[in-house]
Amino acid sequence: MIDRTEAGEYAIAFTRRAFPVEVNKKKRLFHFNKCLLKINFNGQKQAGYLPLPRRKRSERGVKRKIAISKQKKKLDSGEFECYIENLWRSFPEDKKTCFTCLNSLWFNLYMKKSSRAKVLTWIKREHIFSKKYVFVPIVCWSHWSLLIFCHFGENLQSKTKTPCMLLLDSLEMANPRRLEADIRKFVLDVYKAQDRPETRELISQIPLLVPKVPQQRDGVECGNFVLYFINLFVEGAPDNFNVESYPYFMNKNWFSPEGLESFCERLESISSESDFH
Repeated sequence: MIDRTEAGEYAIAFTRRAFPVEVNKKKRLFHFNKCLLKINFNGQKQAGYLPLPRRKRSERGVKRKIAISKQKKKLDSGEFECYIENLWRSFPEDKKTCFTCLNSLWFNLYMKKSSRAKVLTWIKREHIFSKKYVFVPIVCWSHWSLLIFCHFGENLQSKTKTPCMLLLDSLEMANPRRLEADIRKFVLDVYKAQDRPETRELISQIPLLVPKVPQQRDGVECGNFVLYFINLFVEGAPDNFNVESYPYFMNKNWFSPEGLESFCERLESISSESDFH
């Protein structure tokens, strides 16, 4: 009769003889357990698997899995607002003075005639003409994109600080310019609602630029792309945006999928800390 200690020693000895060190560790472990199955304890055949130590899952590994799972899920407006608030708090104060970000539902609400006046009133409170850059997250047809107003407070004919608009879209095949007519009407109404002196003709000439940015790999990443666009733009935006230097850093190699994944992990960590406090 063989006790458990002897069985374990026997299985180890057999496995070492049959499978030298060069063999993959997982393979040796499999055959070690297989050998134990063939050994009888108290005259009966039993599953002789010995309890194996399990590695404790690292906190970073857990957060990474959570971030990846959320990255594979399309963000709704509530989740987006939660993430953007936490992301915004992480920016240095000197950066935040140059930027502002409108609520992600406002453009969509503006498209409805019944709520258009309210949206224009809300935007007026944001003092967008005192900011260098204004982020306007857009969610239409369940797809996220990012509109950026640049130097709207400057003279529309300025050559050094060019008032213009950027439309960043991670799904180029969906034709981002399909929104141009609605965007231009929105901009015209924003100017009019704030009693700006610029004429309709000058406002209609504000360039709308659509840089070729990295593209999403599936149908759900668009919200995360917009958050990452905002993060990177805040980090790298020039003091004076000039159309002649366009597209600056905004190109197809702007960032990698790994960079986006790492950002989602960091954002999830920031949000978790915020929820905890």
